[in-house]
Amino acid sequence: MHEAVLKTKDCVRCDLYAVENGVSSQSLMTKAGTAIADAIRARWAPRDIRVLCGPGNNGGDGFFLAENLRKTGWPVRVALLGERSRLQGDAAWAAGLWSGKIESAEPGFLEGADLIVDALFGAGLSRPLDGAAADLVQAMAAAACPRIAVDLPSGMSGDAMGEGGFAPADLTVTFHQWKPAHLLEPFATGCGEPVLADIGIPAGWADSVVPMARLNHPDLWWSALPVAGPGDHKHAKGRLVVFSGGASATGASRLAARTGLRAGAGLVTLATPPAALLVQAATNDAVMVKRWNEAGDAGDLLDALRANAAVIGPALGLDGHAVATVLSSTTAGCARVLDADALTDFQDAPDRLFKALTPADVLTPHEGEFRRLFPDLGPETGNKIERVAAAADRAGCTILLKGADTVIAAPGHLPVINRHADPALATAGSGDVLAGLIGGLLAQGVDPFHAACAAAWLHGDAGKRLGTGLIAEDLPDALPRVLQALQRDQRRRAARSHLLAHRS
Repeated sequence: MHEAVLKTKDCVRCDLYAVENGVSSQSLMTKAGTAIADAIRARWAPRDIRVLCGPGNNGGDGFFLAENLRKTGWPVRVALLGERSRLQGDAAWAAGLWSGKIESAEPGFLEGADLIVDALFGAGLSRPLDGAAADLVQAMAAAACPRIAVDLPSGMSGDAMGEGGFAPADLTVTFHQWKPAHLLEPFATGCGEPVLADIGIPAGWADSVVPMARLNHPDLWWSALPVAGPGDHKHAKGRLVVFSGGASATGASRLAARTGLRAGAGLVTLATPPAALLVQAATNDAVMVKRWNEAGDAGDLLDALRANAAVIGPALGLDGHAVATVLSSTTAGCARVLDADALTDFQDAPDRLFKALTPADVLTPHEGEFRRLFPDLGPETGNKIERVAAAADRAGCTILLKGADTVIAAPGHLPVINRHADPALATAGSGDVLAGLIGGLLAQGVDPFHAACAAAWLHGDAGKRLGTGLIAEDLPDALPRVLQALQRDQRRRAARSHLLAHRS
C-alpha cells in the first residue's frame, strides 16, 4: 500500500502487530530514536540541543536520540517531565541508556538552547495540555530557535481534530505511516518539515487496520490514464464541452477549455452565449466555439455535440442561471465537472443539486462553497477527510475539496489527500484550470475518482515546476512537460521492475 494515513489508534495497533509478530518494542524505539537523530544531523551541525522528555514512549524516543547524538559529539541536555522513578517499560529502558544528567523539565531549562526536541507526548495525549506541560509548550513556542517534534508537536491532535495548544515545529519525524495531522491544515503547517521513518513494522500490518486515506501519488492512478496509440484520432480521444459566461466573464471558461485540450481531449468546444460569441471566437484557435442560446438548452447542446464530458460553472453566472444549466445538462448523461457558480447557485437548495447528480460527476468546491452545500458538515463533525467522505456519500459522486491539503473522496473509494502542490497556485483562475484538467480526463474515459486524483497531482506538479510568479495562464502550457516527465519516469520504473523480475 502506498503511504497510508492512519488514525492514532491504528498507529498504536501497528506497533502491537509488530510485537505480536516477533519485533521487540525496544527495537521499534531504537529505530525511531535513530531516525530522529539522523534527521537532526542531516540538517544541523552539532550545537547546544535540549531534549524535553515526557513520561511515556515519546519520552523514551527522546532519551534514545539524546544518547545517540551525545555519542557523536553533540552537547546534549535532557529534562524529564515527571519523576524518573515513575517511568515504566520501554521509556524506563531508554532512560537507563542516557549517560548524562536528567534535569527537571521547566521553562528555564530551554534558555540558551540552539535546538529543542519536543519528546513530551506526541500523539500519545488525547486531552488538552495543562499545568507544567502547558507551561513547557508555551516556553517552546516562545524560544527563538528551531524545534524538532517527535511524532507530533505535543498538544496537537494526531487525528486533526480541534485546535489545541502546541508549539509549532520546524521538523517533525514520525514513524511507519502518516497521521491526519501531518497532512491536514492547519496542523500540517504546525509540523514544519515532515519526515516519515521506517521503524521495521513487518509486512501484513495493513490487514489489521483500516486506513483513513492515502497520500496522492501517480501509482494510484497512472494505469487509469489513456494510452496513446498509432490509430488514435481526435474523435476517439473524447469530446469536452465547457460552458462560458457572458461577454465580460469569458476568461475562466477559456482557461478550462485550453487545459482540457492539454489534458488530451480530442475535441473541446466552448458553449457560448450570443453576447460572448465574438469575444470567444476571436480568442480561441484549437478550441471550437458553439452558440448556446438558453441555460435550459444545455442538455440538447451536449447531445448535439456528442459530449463525453462537460465543465459547468467557471464564471457562468448566478441568479438561477447556473442552476438551470446544471439541471438541463442532466438529460445528456455525460460526465460533468461542477465548479464555482455551478455550486454556489445551489446554496439555498443543495438537495436539488444532489438529486441531479450521478456517479459520473465531480464537484470541485473550495472550503466556502463546501460549507454552503454541506452546512452540517463543519469541523466539529470530523477532520477534513471524514467531512469530504461524508459529503461524497450524500452527493453520490466524487468530491474534490480544494486547498493546500486537497482531499478527494467518492463512494466506494478510500479518500486521497493531495499535498503535491505549490503555494503559488493560490491565484485567480487556478481552480478553472483544475476543472478543465478533470474534464479533459473524463472526456477520455478516465473514471471520475481517478480523474480527480490525477488532475490534482498534475495541477500541483505544474505549480511546483512554475513556482513563484506563475499565473493561471501559465498552467495549461506547462502540462506537456509534466505529462512527458511522468511518462518517462513510469517507463523507467517499469523497465527496472521487468529487469528485477527477470533476474529473480
